[in-house]
Amino acid sequence: MVGMTRKKTIFWLSIFLLPNLLGFLIFIALPILGSLATSFTDWDLISTIHFTGFDNYTRLFQDSEFWQSFRNTLTFIIGYLPIVMVLGLACAILLNQKIKMRGFFRAVYFLPVITSWVAVSLVWKWLYNPAYGLINYFLSVFGIDGPNWLTDPHTAMLAVIITSAWKDIGFIMVLFLGGLQNISPSYYEAASMDGASKWHQLYAITIPLLAPTTFFVTIISLINSFQVFDQVMIMTEGGPSGATTTLVQNIYNHAFRYFEMGYASAMSWILFIVVFIITVIQNKLQKRWSN
Repeated sequence: MVGMTRKKTIFWLSIFLLPNLLGFLIFIALPILGSLATSFTDWDLISTIHFTGFDNYTRLFQDSEFWQSFRNTLTFIIGYLPIVMVLGLACAILLNQKIKMRGFFRAVYFLPVITSWVAVSLVWKWLYNPAYGLINYFLSVFGIDGPNWLTDPHTAMLAVIITSAWKDIGFIMVLFLGGLQNISPSYYEAASMDGASKWHQLYAITIPLLAPTTFFVTIISLINSFQVFDQVMIMTEGGPSGATTTLVQNIYNHAFRYFEMGYASAMSWILFIVVFIITVIQNKLQKRWSN
């Protein structure tokens, strides 16, 4: 009887899990394997598929356009990550205090996160307009001649970084808020009794005890940064002169503009390998970081 009951349980569990399993196989596992196979071919979505071996990967490592997009992506990460981490933590600490309308301010800071990238990018594209944008207008009030933000190779990536950070700070804030609320108030009470200042409490209590949350936020932000695409596509389309062309933008161009699906798939797998290696390294360092 026990054996029959166990078999029935396994049977019904399998039945209920089957739709999710089929969805995973059809929409995730098979496309991943398909992209890996495609990366070894020359295919334009129309003509016959030709197996080319490692030619796409050989071409990729000799492609100056690919390396430029890789450098642009690293530039974005170097500029974006510290901004969202520092400002996200600052907002979380501020809105973790007992202040009036705290819930309202939390909602306001989180609002950009749930706004679509299309809307955000179009608004910021208008703000950056050199002729009638508000940013250059406010700079002119102080006698500063604002640049052509999105058409100048020296400022285009900076403009994308600022827009991306503005949209994502609320998300980082919410994650840090969760970590802050898991810290027992008794630590701060004991530190106050010992005469520790707010800055010393931040350094000696808050930041160390937030280490696991900081690790998680860094991983999520880093992975998202490597996949930056929407804002670049809408605001600059990778220009000017490739100054904002990121890895994903480059993959999109080769796949859906030049119809080089094999080459685009090869770049996708290089991107996956880079993100995977960074994630493994960070996981190795997690215990040391968390402690």
